[in-house]
Amino acid sequence: MRWQGRRGSDNIEDRRRMGLGGAGGLGLGGVVLVLLVGYFFGIDVTPLLNGSGLSGGGSIQSDVELTEADQRAAEFVSVTLADTEEIWGGIFRDELGATYTPATLVLFKQVTQSPCGNASGATGPFYCPLDKKVYLDTDFFATLSQRMGAGGDFAAAYVVAHEVAHHVQDELGILGKTTALRQQSSEADANAISVRVELQADCLSGLWARHAQETLGTLERGDIAEAMNAAEQIGDDTLMRNAGRRPMPDSFTHGTSEQRQRWFAAGFEGGSIQACDTFSAADL
Repeated sequence: MRWQGRRGSDNIEDRRRMGLGGAGGLGLGGVVLVLLVGYFFGIDVTPLLNGSGLSGGGSIQSDVELTEADQRAAEFVSVTLADTEEIWGGIFRDELGATYTPATLVLFKQVTQSPCGNASGATGPFYCPLDKKVYLDTDFFATLSQRMGAGGDFAAAYVVAHEVAHHVQDELGILGKTTALRQQSSEADANAISVRVELQADCLSGLWARHAQETLGTLERGDIAEAMNAAEQIGDDTLMRNAGRRPMPDSFTHGTSEQRQRWFAAGFEGGSIQACDTFSAADL
């Protein structure tokens, strides 16, 4: 992905110098293990990292040192976010006759707070519709590459694009409707709705990639393969197997590896929002 030296976004809220200490005596290996457990199972493991809850007195650090890698990652995220703003602005205008209002992306290290709950590296990147912000600890990119086998800058761009796609769903009124449906459903049915939401976000990420290639010319050889590999590595079935668990479809919330790859490809090949209607699809 050609991103160096390009325009970044103004919609970045940088909280990385406001980290939270207190990982106790876990050591680096223990911290990594705890983070992976949290990501695999959707558990907020902040208390395990802090030795207490966020409100329980972890030591706030106002002078977190940012490395060269941290700065490079922030620049990458800023450029990628700017690309999503330009692409989605054009799609909303041309397909919907509407104006796209961009999301704000919060960069943090270790842990921060959001209206949707505590944000930590353990929970992975997420979108909070209550404040319309994406939360991202760029250390997740190292986890994605080193622990999950999904390396490459476009794999990281896919992560950003996926979370921005949730904001797109929010702008389209989809998140509000599906949240209401989930609250009225059984656990299994709520999970099934979540899968359709997540697969649509994968499809919208593919749509973004298609337009980035055609409009901005930023994709390079191998970029789509990186995104497809990332989609494979973070499928629910693959994550469960890698965590030593038997895949249980009723508990899936994001979709299988094959589904995530297929819907990303559907967006990339279809080239329109209409191609991403996972809610009308009989077969995911």
